[in-house]
Amino acid sequence: MSPEARLAQLGIVLPPPHEFPNANRTGCVRSGQHLFVSGHPPPEGLGVATRGKVPTEVSEADAYRSARAAAISILSSIRAKLGTIDAVSRVVKVFGMVNSAAGFERQFAVIDGASDLFVEVFGPEFGQHARSAVGVFELPRRYPVEIEAVFRLK
Repeated sequence: MSPEARLAQLGIVLPPPHEFPNANRTGCVRSGQHLFVSGHPPPEGLGVATRGKVPTEVSEADAYRSARAAAISILSSIRAKLGTIDAVSRVVKVFGMVNSAAGFERQFAVIDGASDLFVEVFGPEFGQHARSAVGVFELPRRYPVEIEAVFRLK
């Protein structure tokens, strides 16, 4: 089943692509057979936490959902750039940042929200990826998470 068909099967409707506040930045850059996707926060309007520190202001479970929503936003940027997410042959690398309160050590569990979504959409063979999950003291606009990724194209 194609990634676009999986999205439909999962009932996922992509939001509008993330708008970057400065014209010198873009959501995606293609270089050869790879698509490098800029850091995406969770989008407004999907009913997830979009501001706050994990876990003092945003629970780990809510931050997981925010990471999933950020991955959905990434798919929206890919579709806007390429016309379809079916142009992606595999997820290569995911880098996730968590706006972490002192002592929080479960960034890996939060970023699983993005990783799990990519495996659901691209399947276990092509959705599994290399990954880093780090805690940071602050993120722009108090986002709870920010996700960037690299994809191989067909």
